[in-house]
Amino acid sequence: MTRFALAASLVICGAWAASAQTAPPVLSAIETAAACAPPATYDARPYDALRVIGSPDPMPRSLFGERDLLVIGGGTASGVQLGQQYFIRRAIHFGSRGRGIRTLGWLRVVAVNEANAIAVVDHACGGIVSSDYLAAFATPVVPPGAERDAATGEPDFSTLGHIVGGDEDRSAVGAGDFVLIDWGSLQGLTAGARFAIYRDVGINGMPLASVGEGVVISIGAATAQARITRTRDAVFTGDYIALRK
Repeated sequence: MTRFALAASLVICGAWAASAQTAPPVLSAIETAAACAPPATYDARPYDALRVIGSPDPMPRSLFGERDLLVIGGGTASGVQLGQQYFIRRAIHFGSRGRGIRTLGWLRVVAVNEANAIAVVDHACGGIVSSDYLAAFATPVVPPGAERDAATGEPDFSTLGHIVGGDEDRSAVGAGDFVLIDWGSLQGLTAGARFAIYRDVGINGMPLASVGEGVVISIGAATAQARITRTRDAVFTGDYIALRK
């Protein structure tokens, strides 16, 4: 409690002054969407990851959002520095589809002592709660032209991938939304690659139905983050993807 009180006093004395001195990163609309979308790789939360432990507000709160001040359970003794930026994340499960990560937003440290830190939420992608963990912030690198629909090349049907899921574990997405696909660097995928989306309509003798188009944003080993650029129908988890070549 003493440490918490000391951290709270830091807010009163100078957190907002420090906030004004350390400007938040300026992201484009597509960079912001990519930063909020599921990361291309799943990394289990380290057991010693920094966590959100609450708020310096006088009344107890369980849900936090943009511009809120949060208390971080670690200070200079844990390597936290003034002005440092972090993603706020939460491990989730995609039902039978495996594990993933939700990005709830990102924050910036505006006051710190040895044991605790105070941070301001610069952007909220969703509701933030105590116990959400922090990961190093990095501005997304978005391939040129990723905001455009440019279906170039012919779909390669020799090997098909799949849509794994959308942001917030959504099973149906549309144009402009971000998804995870089950291809990555192990399959030779590169950022900026274009792909077509198809669906097996389940009628004997019928070919795959064209559903939409997408572009790869960032790459993991076995999965990738992608953006849907065009749709003829909602894109569902399990729909096929065919890389354009």
